[in-house]
Amino acid sequence: MKQSAKALVIFSGGQDSTTCLLQAIANYGRENVQTITFFYGQRHAIELEKARWIAQDLGVTQKVMDLSLLQSITHNALMDATESIELADDGLPNTFVDGRNAVFLLYAAIYAKGQGIHDIIAGVCETDFSGYPDCRQVFVQSMNVTLNLAMDYDFRLLTPLMYLDKAQTWALVDELGYLQYVRDHTHTCYNGVSGGCGQCPSCVLRERGLQTYLAQKANLAK
Repeated sequence: MKQSAKALVIFSGGQDSTTCLLQAIANYGRENVQTITFFYGQRHAIELEKARWIAQDLGVTQKVMDLSLLQSITHNALMDATESIELADDGLPNTFVDGRNAVFLLYAAIYAKGQGIHDIIAGVCETDFSGYPDCRQVFVQSMNVTLNLAMDYDFRLLTPLMYLDKAQTWALVDELGYLQYVRDHTHTCYNGVSGGCGQCPSCVLRERGLQTYLAQKANLAK
């Protein structure tokens, strides 16, 4: 990769986006990486605090954007703390936010073009996920084409975790030398509980992947 290349990481302060950020720093160089973080009324707004702290700690620029207008046009459990998290009638978790990733990618692209950045990195994944349609590679590819046409600009939407399960994501961050860092400083819990509630789908997926990876690592060390 050319050292002059730049990257923008869509950064929530969670496990996946932090892994993407750490990998981007390794690949592009710290001075060539920026982050963009979105507030959209999420019940787990503690992730914004984590994102701010991590960006400062790693020494990368962070742009924070307020997209709370989403609350006025859609309703879901991820933005309404009074609702319990469960599967909806259509099989999707009621934490699915209609259009969220499309909006994130659009605003990230607008910002990236203004910064002269072509590579936009997102931590979406269709291997270990909750069935969200906007976490699929086919969606990302379609958005890549749309954004290039809409702005007459050569964007590259990169999804390094797309085909990794959570155990493999933990393995990747361990290879980067930041396993404990991600365990200690990232936030995943949908309920916004510091350290995780241990019960929401996001917490369960994170912990199951971690224990699977640690068991695999221990077996290899024998």
